[in-house]
Amino acid sequence: MTPPTSGTDRASVLRNKSYWSTFLIGLAVMAGVDEIVFHQVLAWHHFYDNATLQIGLLSDGLLHAAELVALVAGFFLLADARRRNSFSPITAWAGFFIGLGAFQLWDGIIDHKVLRLHQVRYDVEILPYDLAWNAFGLALLTAGILLTAVALRRHRTGG
Repeated sequence: MTPPTSGTDRASVLRNKSYWSTFLIGLAVMAGVDEIVFHQVLAWHHFYDNATLQIGLLSDGLLHAAELVALVAGFFLLADARRRNSFSPITAWAGFFIGLGAFQLWDGIIDHKVLRLHQVRYDVEILPYDLAWNAFGLALLTAGILLTAVALRRHRTGG
């Protein structure tokens, strides 16, 4: 039986630049997938749909700019972790999946339902789209949480 994880172990893993760099990269990648697939290719929505088409396109551009800033910042942090020989692949994958899932769930719950900036799709029965959108985000987040648990276990055992 393994001993319970101490708060120090958890803090050490979660302070790791491998985690936060790839968390930012995961956020940026999912924002990019959302923007490219749903905003541009399928043209289902814009980031902000409660105004003119020009405002919708402007909001997509601002989302894209934020995505690129997060991507560049994430890669700088990742390069720094590698330079300092503190890179941990399992911790990096955990952060990446947490970032993917966090963006997807934030978008599905906060942007779609709370703030009503846009919906997944219009002029269709929205419930199946909402369920699929949020289930996918939850699956990504769950994968990240499981990988974080593996990273914590490896950190605790020195592996």
